[in-house]
Amino acid sequence: MSFQAYLDAIEEKTGLTPRQLVELAKARGLDEPGVKAGVILEWLKTDYGLGRGHGMALVHVIQKGPQISAKHVDSTGAHRDESDTLWLDGKASRPA
Repeated sequence: MSFQAYLDAIEEKTGLTPRQLVELAKARGLDEPGVKAGVILEWLKTDYGLGRGHGMALVHVIQKGPQISAKHVDSTGAHRDESDTLWLDGKASRPA
């Protein structure tokens, strides 16, 4: 599953766009340096029912922003993405 597919599934499950979840994480201070992934994962599990795989995709975005490694772009692997920049504003608003 690609990073973007994880984010799209998170939106479907929670009803919130990835950007909205990042903002909620920031309001809790979860984007601060030194915050461990486990703390963010626990919040996502408790408040939104997200599992580890989906949660780790969001942890990446919270801690590092929407850029991902170019090695996944146009690759043939299961984690391939169309762009090295993830779309955070919801599936319905993503450019075609």
